[in-house]
Amino acid sequence: MSEDAALPLVVVFGIITVLLVRSRDVRWWEALLIGLFGVYLGQTPVIFTVNGLMTWFLSGFTHT
Repeated sequence: MSEDAALPLVVVFGIITVLLVRSRDVRWWEALLIGLFGVYLGQTPVIFTVNGLMTWFLSGFTHT
C-alpha cells in the first residue's frame, strides 16, 4: 500500500477514535489500541517510530 493511500485510512481511524472517546463508549487504553491498529494498518512513515516504541515497551516484559 502506498503512503498516499495509507494516509486517509489513518485519518479515518483517528476520527473514529476521537468520536468514540468523546461519546465515552471507549476507555482511553482501548482508544490507544485503536490508534495503534490504525498506524500499523495505514503503514505511514510514523510506523517506524511506533514500532520502535512498542518493541522497547514489550521487551521490558519479555526481558530480551
